[in-house]
Amino acid sequence: MSAFTSALRTPDLRKKLLFTVAIVGIYRLGATLPSPGVSYANVRACLKITEAANNDLLNLLNLFSGGALLQLSVFALGIMPYITASIILQLLTVVIPRLEQLRKEGQSGQAKITQYTRYLTLGLAVLQASAFVALARTGQLFNGLCDQNDPTYQIIPEATGIPMWLTLSVLVMTMTAGTGVVMWLGELITDRGVGNGMSVLIFTSIAARLPGEGWSIKESSGTGKFFLVLGLVLVIIALVVFIEQAQRRIPVQYAKRMIGRRMYGGTSTYIPLKVNQAGVVPVIFASSLLYLPQLYLQFFDKNTLKPYQVWIQNHLADPVSPLYIGVMFLLIIFFTYFYVSITFNPTEVAENMKKYGGFVPGIRPGKPTADYLDFILSRITLPGALYLGLISVLPNFFFIWLNQSQYQNFPFGGTAVLIMVGVGLETVKQIESQLMQRNYEGFLR
Repeated sequence: MSAFTSALRTPDLRKKLLFTVAIVGIYRLGATLPSPGVSYANVRACLKITEAANNDLLNLLNLFSGGALLQLSVFALGIMPYITASIILQLLTVVIPRLEQLRKEGQSGQAKITQYTRYLTLGLAVLQASAFVALARTGQLFNGLCDQNDPTYQIIPEATGIPMWLTLSVLVMTMTAGTGVVMWLGELITDRGVGNGMSVLIFTSIAARLPGEGWSIKESSGTGKFFLVLGLVLVIIALVVFIEQAQRRIPVQYAKRMIGRRMYGGTSTYIPLKVNQAGVVPVIFASSLLYLPQLYLQFFDKNTLKPYQVWIQNHLADPVSPLYIGVMFLLIIFFTYFYVSITFNPTEVAENMKKYGGFVPGIRPGKPTADYLDFILSRITLPGALYLGLISVLPNFFFIWLNQSQYQNFPFGGTAVLIMVGVGLETVKQIESQLMQRNYEGFLR
């Protein structure tokens, strides 16, 4: 809290904080702003019946949008298209030489990649908006429990004198434009606010659901269990902070070099390898992959595939099923190793160190250094993968213990805690670094 107190006392940082709060307020306003053609009375009626779509991926996306997705508001898609586009381009950088070359060009290349990310974000927004509008039109957005033939539950009712295709087109364009505005708001926070704007918006979306979900737990499970859950939440947050801050520091020594008449090098530094090098991406990948069997069955006749559908619903779609928990845990471990292997290249790091005269003490430059870094990375990735897996499946055990059916909306564990704690730590670091830049008077005297 001392960092925030000091920031509020500094005029320019205070302006940045107030600007960030104002942008967050605009974002939350757009998340509740009605989209044209959607009957919100019928949406509330459907939410009362189903309370939430029994769909793990939809609930994850709804969490990132702050509950706006299931209401089909203007900012219904939230920041998810941008996250997906960023991950896709990050993966393609390893495959496409042109993107890898742009990444190595520095600031100009990064600006070009950012431009590609924006274009891809809008394309993905059109696809996702079309998919969610189609799901809402057929009633599948609420797991098919809202009969769209009943006017009381029609989410997108037919308007007199307006063709349905025009209503759906306007709705898709509105949600796509909302994604563009969200992307712009995030970049405003990055440029004129306290730091990574996209992360701040995700943090806001998740935090907006905490009071309501916490109150629902208290109402359904009682005050005793509610406070016990809060105690466990504090333990989980402490564990997440500890692991997120944990890193293995590889010492690096730079040899002295004479360039012209000046001597360079001779310094000591380190390469920080985080225990959780992959972040929350493996959890998103695993959740998406587990949803594919349910999505695949929707394209076929339900009567023909009834036995398979029942088995998938009971084992791969039910988050309290032992098979679901086990498969989710193993997928997270696999994707953690996969994502770390494509985002951190030990050979490239070793070559860069060799180019600038750097070496790890006791390790020869070049291939031996790359092998050493790869060995260290593979060793610390295992506890990071186990940590991600345990944190992600922990809410499932909570709701087995609470004996509740709405386990998907538990906001205090898994992906939500990982994102909120990670963004909170990063924001504090950004504020502290900006405070440090303004407190160098002692070195100038």
